[in-house]
Amino acid sequence: MKIRLIPLFLLLLLISCNSGNQQEDERNLDTKELENTLVYANKQAVRAEDEQINDFLERYNWKMEETGTGLRYAIYKHGNGPKAEPGKVAVLRYSVRLITGDEIYNSEKDGLKEFLIGMGGVESGLEEGILLLRVGDKAKFIIPSHLGFGLLGDQDKTPPKSTLIYDLELVALH
Repeated sequence: MKIRLIPLFLLLLLISCNSGNQQEDERNLDTKELENTLVYANKQAVRAEDEQINDFLERYNWKMEETGTGLRYAIYKHGNGPKAEPGKVAVLRYSVRLITGDEIYNSEKDGLKEFLIGMGGVESGLEEGILLLRVGDKAKFIIPSHLGFGLLGDQDKTPPKSTLIYDLELVALH
């Protein structure tokens, strides 16, 4: 009797192990499918925002350079001061608008913006753009949401998924 139970026990063990693997495979498949769906949705959102920015540029006839990350910039007045570099404190006079034209921040009301270059604390698009400037430069930056405040906004005046338009002057470096 014991001999007959051992093969039956082994068979049950084998079946339960295989069904566990099947469930794990299904979970992995569901996770991969969800990941693919989210990646696709993100690419579509980036593409739609890019089209919106291109439409804006065309409508206002702005000629801007584009970096590999998607930051658009135009330096419309060249200064003759030192070039911005990581480790320096940048001091900016600025105006920030949404792509709709609504102004959300302005240095006349909010004070000059100061930040340590290369240490974060500001939008990554602003961080990237400042490194293109020297003291005295005036520039416009169009910062897509993935280089700005992303999906959440800034929890103040910048709504979620907002494209930001900076008009700024690099006033000083310390």
